[in-house]
Amino acid sequence: MAKPTLAWKLFAAATMWLAWTLAPAQSLPVSVSVSGDTATVTVGSGSVPLADLTLSFDDASGLSASSLGISAQLVSLTDTALLARLPNLSLTQLDPAFPLLITIEPPALGGLSFHRSVRVEVHTHALSYSPGSSLRLFKAPLGGAFRDITDEVAPGSVRARGTTGGFSQFLVLPDLRGTDAVVAQKIAWLRARIDLLPASEQAAFDLLLDEAETAVAAEDYADAIAALDDFRSRATTRAGLYLGDRWRAARDLDNHAGELIAGAATLKFSVAYLRDFGP
Repeated sequence: MAKPTLAWKLFAAATMWLAWTLAPAQSLPVSVSVSGDTATVTVGSGSVPLADLTLSFDDASGLSASSLGISAQLVSLTDTALLARLPNLSLTQLDPAFPLLITIEPPALGGLSFHRSVRVEVHTHALSYSPGSSLRLFKAPLGGAFRDITDEVAPGSVRARGTTGGFSQFLVLPDLRGTDAVVAQKIAWLRARIDLLPASEQAAFDLLLDEAETAVAAEDYADAIAALDDFRSRATTRAGLYLGDRWRAARDLDNHAGELIAGAATLKFSVAYLRDFGP
Protein backbone atom coordinates (compact mmCIF):
# COMPACT_ATOMS: atom_id res chain seq x y z
CA MET A 1 0.00 0.00 0.00
CA ALA A 2 1.43 3.40 -0.99
CA LYS A 3 2.46 5.79 1.74
CA PRO A 4 0.25 8.86 2.17
CA THR A 5 1.56 11.90 0.30
CA LEU A 6 2.31 15.19 2.04
CA ALA A 7 -0.73 16.74 0.36
CA TRP A 8 -2.93 13.96 1.74
CA LYS A 9 -1.51 14.43 5.23
CA LEU A 10 -2.20 18.16 5.07
CA PHE A 11 -5.72 17.53 3.80
CA ALA A 12 -6.38 15.02 6.61
CA ALA A 13 -5.05 17.43 9.24
CA ALA A 14 -7.18 20.28 7.88
CA THR A 15 -10.25 18.03 7.86
CA MET A 16 -9.67 17.04 11.49
CA TRP A 17 -9.19 20.70 12.51
CA LEU A 18 -12.38 21.73 10.73
CA ALA A 19 -14.30 18.90 12.39
CA TRP A 20 -13.03 20.08 15.77
CA THR A 21 -13.96 23.72 15.23
CA LEU A 22 -17.48 22.76 14.21
CA ALA A 23 -17.96 20.20 16.98
CA PRO A 24 -20.46 20.99 19.73
CA ALA A 25 -19.27 21.62 23.29
CA GLN A 26 -18.00 18.51 25.02
CA SER A 27 -18.47 18.07 28.76
CA LEU A 28 -15.47 16.83 30.73
CA PRO A 29 -15.34 14.95 34.02
CA VAL A 30 -14.27 16.93 37.10
CA SER A 31 -13.18 15.68 40.49
CA VAL A 32 -13.09 17.97 43.52
CA SER A 33 -11.30 17.69 46.84
CA VAL A 34 -11.56 20.19 49.70
CA SER A 35 -9.16 20.87 52.54
CA GLY A 36 -9.85 23.82 54.81
CA ASP A 37 -10.28 26.95 52.68
CA THR A 38 -8.85 25.35 49.53
CA ALA A 39 -10.62 23.41 46.79
CA THR A 40 -8.60 21.46 44.23
CA VAL A 41 -10.27 20.40 40.99
CA THR A 42 -9.00 17.98 38.34
CA VAL A 43 -10.47 18.48 34.88
CA GLY A 44 -10.39 15.51 32.52
CA SER A 45 -9.25 11.96 33.06
CA GLY A 46 -6.16 9.86 32.48
CA SER A 47 -2.62 10.08 33.85
CA VAL A 48 -2.23 13.70 32.63
CA PRO A 49 -5.51 15.62 33.09
CA LEU A 50 -6.27 18.55 30.84
CA ALA A 51 -6.15 21.03 33.73
CA ASP A 52 -6.01 21.49 37.46
CA LEU A 53 -7.98 24.25 39.15
CA THR A 54 -7.15 25.56 42.62
CA LEU A 55 -9.49 27.85 44.55
CA SER A 56 -7.94 29.43 47.64
CA PHE A 57 -10.57 31.24 49.74
CA ASP A 58 -9.77 33.95 52.27
CA ASP A 59 -12.42 32.67 54.64
CA ALA A 60 -15.02 30.16 53.41
CA SER A 61 -17.90 28.34 55.05
CA GLY A 62 -19.99 25.51 53.63
CA LEU A 63 -17.20 24.71 51.16
CA SER A 64 -17.64 21.26 49.58
CA ALA A 65 -17.52 19.57 46.20
CA SER A 66 -21.28 19.86 45.81
CA SER A 67 -21.59 23.46 47.07
CA LEU A 68 -19.13 24.73 44.44
CA GLY A 69 -21.18 23.61 41.44
CA ILE A 70 -18.21 23.14 39.11
CA SER A 71 -18.44 21.91 35.52
CA ALA A 72 -16.06 22.04 32.55
CA GLN A 73 -16.37 21.68 28.82
CA LEU A 74 -14.35 21.89 25.64
CA VAL A 75 -15.99 24.52 23.46
CA SER A 76 -16.12 24.94 19.71
CA LEU A 77 -13.72 27.48 18.26
CA THR A 78 -16.60 28.80 16.16
CA ASP A 79 -19.19 29.11 18.92
CA THR A 80 -20.58 32.50 17.90
CA ALA A 81 -22.42 33.06 21.18
CA LEU A 82 -19.25 32.50 23.19
CA LEU A 83 -17.03 34.49 20.81
CA ALA A 84 -19.39 37.46 21.09
CA ARG A 85 -18.63 37.57 24.83
CA LEU A 86 -14.88 38.11 24.33
CA PRO A 87 -13.45 41.65 24.61
CA ASN A 88 -12.08 41.81 21.06
CA LEU A 89 -12.69 39.02 18.58
CA SER A 90 -9.55 39.77 16.56
CA LEU A 91 -7.22 40.19 19.57
CA THR A 92 -8.65 37.81 22.17
CA GLN A 93 -9.39 34.41 20.68
CA LEU A 94 -9.95 30.88 21.89
CA ASP A 95 -6.71 28.90 21.86
CA PRO A 96 -7.08 25.67 19.82
CA ALA A 97 -4.74 23.93 22.28
CA PHE A 98 -6.90 24.80 25.29
CA PRO A 99 -10.53 25.70 24.47
CA LEU A 100 -11.63 24.94 28.03
CA LEU A 101 -14.55 26.73 29.68
CA ILE A 102 -14.82 26.24 33.44
CA THR A 103 -18.10 27.15 35.10
CA ILE A 104 -18.40 27.67 38.86
CA GLU A 105 -22.03 28.25 39.65
CA PRO A 106 -22.71 27.36 43.31
CA PRO A 107 -26.30 26.21 43.86
CA ALA A 108 -28.36 28.81 45.70
CA LEU A 109 -29.23 26.38 48.50
CA GLY A 110 -25.79 24.77 48.66
CA GLY A 111 -24.64 26.80 51.66
CA LEU A 112 -21.37 28.22 50.27
CA SER A 113 -20.21 31.63 51.44
CA PHE A 114 -16.90 33.41 51.79
CA HIS A 115 -15.44 36.70 52.94
CA ARG A 116 -13.41 39.06 50.73
CA SER A 117 -11.85 37.15 47.82
CA VAL A 118 -10.83 33.88 46.22
CA ARG A 119 -7.53 33.19 44.42
CA VAL A 120 -8.12 31.17 41.26
CA GLU A 121 -5.35 29.21 39.54
CA VAL A 122 -5.78 27.31 36.27
CA HIS A 123 -2.84 25.00 35.59
CA THR A 124 -2.39 23.11 32.33
CA HIS A 125 0.30 21.30 30.36
CA ALA A 126 -1.60 21.98 27.12
CA LEU A 127 -0.02 25.46 26.90
CA SER A 128 3.61 26.56 27.03
CA TYR A 129 4.93 29.35 29.25
CA SER A 130 7.36 32.01 28.14
CA PRO A 131 8.41 35.26 29.87
CA GLY A 132 6.06 38.06 28.90
CA SER A 133 3.38 35.55 27.94
CA SER A 134 0.17 36.98 26.48
CA LEU A 135 -1.95 34.30 28.16
CA ARG A 136 -4.53 35.68 30.55
CA LEU A 137 -7.27 34.42 32.87
CA PHE A 138 -10.70 35.79 31.90
CA LYS A 139 -13.90 35.71 33.92
CA ALA A 140 -17.55 36.34 33.06
CA PRO A 141 -20.98 36.01 34.62
CA LEU A 142 -23.17 33.39 32.98
CA GLY A 143 -23.93 34.67 29.49
CA GLY A 144 -22.03 37.91 30.15
CA ALA A 145 -18.90 39.57 28.82
CA PHE A 146 -15.48 38.18 29.71
CA ARG A 147 -12.84 40.44 31.27
CA ASP A 148 -9.22 39.93 32.22
CA ILE A 149 -8.73 39.21 35.96
CA THR A 150 -5.11 38.02 35.74
CA ASP A 151 -2.76 38.89 38.57
CA GLU A 152 -0.01 36.39 37.70
CA VAL A 153 1.10 34.06 34.90
CA ALA A 154 3.70 31.54 36.00
CA PRO A 155 5.50 28.51 34.52
CA GLY A 156 4.61 24.94 35.12
CA SER A 157 3.67 24.54 32.14
CA VAL A 158 1.22 27.46 32.46
CA ARG A 159 -0.36 28.66 35.68
CA ALA A 160 -2.79 31.52 35.10
CA ARG A 161 -3.88 33.12 38.36
CA GLY A 162 -6.40 35.74 39.29
CA THR A 163 -8.43 37.03 42.22
CA THR A 164 -12.20 37.35 42.32
CA GLY A 165 -14.93 38.47 44.63
CA GLY A 166 -17.44 36.09 43.03
CA PHE A 167 -17.98 33.59 40.23
CA SER A 168 -18.87 32.08 37.56
CA GLN A 169 -17.12 31.25 34.20
CA PHE A 170 -13.41 31.18 33.34
CA LEU A 171 -11.28 30.94 30.19
CA VAL A 172 -7.53 31.11 29.61
CA LEU A 173 -6.90 33.07 26.40
CA PRO A 174 -4.04 34.77 24.58
CA ASP A 175 -4.66 38.52 24.82
CA LEU A 176 -3.04 40.59 22.07
CA ARG A 177 -4.65 43.90 23.01
CA GLY A 178 -2.38 46.83 23.80
CA THR A 179 -1.45 46.84 27.48
CA ASP A 180 -2.10 50.56 27.76
CA ALA A 181 -5.66 49.97 26.57
CA VAL A 182 -6.08 47.09 29.03
CA VAL A 183 -4.87 49.29 31.88
CA ALA A 184 -7.37 52.00 30.90
CA GLN A 185 -10.21 49.47 30.82
CA LYS A 186 -9.28 48.10 34.24
CA ILE A 187 -9.19 51.61 35.70
CA ALA A 188 -12.64 52.29 34.23
CA TRP A 189 -13.93 49.02 35.72
CA LEU A 190 -12.63 49.98 39.17
CA ARG A 191 -14.20 53.43 38.88
CA ALA A 192 -17.55 51.82 38.16
CA ARG A 193 -17.11 49.59 41.24
CA ILE A 194 -16.26 52.60 43.41
CA ASP A 195 -19.49 54.26 42.27
CA LEU A 196 -21.39 51.36 43.84
CA LEU A 197 -19.88 51.95 47.30
CA PRO A 198 -21.56 53.87 50.11
CA ALA A 199 -21.10 57.57 49.40
CA SER A 200 -18.88 58.04 52.47
CA GLU A 201 -16.37 55.50 51.08
CA GLN A 202 -16.04 56.67 47.50
CA ALA A 203 -13.77 59.72 47.77
CA ALA A 204 -10.80 57.97 49.38
CA PHE A 205 -10.80 55.15 46.82
CA ASP A 206 -11.25 57.60 43.93
CA LEU A 207 -8.24 59.58 45.18
CA LEU A 208 -6.00 56.50 45.27
CA LEU A 209 -7.15 55.43 41.81
CA ASP A 210 -6.51 58.98 40.53
CA GLU A 211 -2.97 58.74 41.90
CA ALA A 212 -2.40 55.44 40.13
CA GLU A 213 -3.83 56.71 36.83
CA THR A 214 -1.75 59.91 36.94
CA ALA A 215 1.39 57.94 37.69
CA VAL A 216 0.75 55.54 34.80
CA ALA A 217 0.30 58.49 32.42
CA ALA A 218 3.67 59.85 33.60
CA GLU A 219 5.25 56.38 33.23
CA ASP A 220 6.00 56.45 36.96
CA TYR A 221 5.13 52.81 37.47
CA ALA A 222 6.59 52.55 40.97
CA ASP A 223 4.22 55.25 42.25
CA ALA A 224 1.31 53.69 40.36
CA ILE A 225 1.93 50.31 41.98
CA ALA A 226 2.36 51.92 45.41
CA ALA A 227 -1.02 53.66 45.01
CA LEU A 228 -2.66 50.37 44.04
CA ASP A 229 -1.09 48.64 47.05
CA ASP A 230 -2.60 51.38 49.23
CA PHE A 231 -5.94 50.95 47.44
CA ARG A 232 -5.94 47.21 48.12
CA SER A 233 -4.82 47.70 51.73
CA ARG A 234 -7.63 50.17 52.35
CA ALA A 235 -10.21 47.77 50.90
CA THR A 236 -8.89 45.02 53.17
CA THR A 237 -8.95 47.12 56.34
CA ARG A 238 -12.41 48.56 55.60
CA ALA A 239 -13.84 45.13 54.77
CA GLY A 240 -16.66 44.01 57.02
CA LEU A 241 -16.81 47.31 58.90
CA TYR A 242 -17.55 49.92 56.26
CA LEU A 243 -17.64 47.78 53.12
CA GLY A 244 -19.69 44.66 52.46
CA ASP A 245 -17.20 41.79 52.25
CA ARG A 246 -19.28 38.61 51.98
CA TRP A 247 -20.41 36.56 49.00
CA ARG A 248 -22.92 33.77 49.43
CA ALA A 249 -24.72 31.37 47.19
CA ALA A 250 -28.06 33.12 47.69
CA ARG A 251 -26.47 36.06 45.81
CA ASP A 252 -28.18 38.59 48.05
CA LEU A 253 -25.10 40.48 49.28
CA ASP A 254 -22.66 42.94 47.73
CA ASN A 255 -19.06 41.86 48.21
CA HIS A 256 -17.66 45.34 47.66
CA ALA A 257 -14.35 44.71 49.42
CA GLY A 258 -13.66 41.51 47.51
CA GLU A 259 -14.29 43.13 44.14
CA LEU A 260 -12.08 46.13 44.96
CA ILE A 261 -9.27 43.85 46.17
CA ALA A 262 -9.53 41.76 43.00
CA GLY A 263 -9.74 44.78 40.70
CA ALA A 264 -6.64 46.36 42.24
CA ALA A 265 -4.70 43.10 41.94
CA THR A 266 -5.33 42.66 38.23
CA LEU A 267 -4.70 46.35 37.49
CA LYS A 268 -1.36 46.09 39.32
CA PHE A 269 -0.43 43.10 37.15
CA SER A 270 -1.13 45.06 33.95
CA VAL A 271 0.75 48.13 35.16
CA ALA A 272 3.78 45.94 35.93
CA TYR A 273 3.45 44.29 32.51
CA LEU A 274 3.32 47.73 30.89
CA ARG A 275 6.48 48.70 32.79
CA ASP A 276 8.34 45.54 31.79
CA PHE A 277 7.14 44.92 28.22
CA GLY A 278 5.72 48.22 26.99
CA PRO A 279 2.33 49.03 25.48
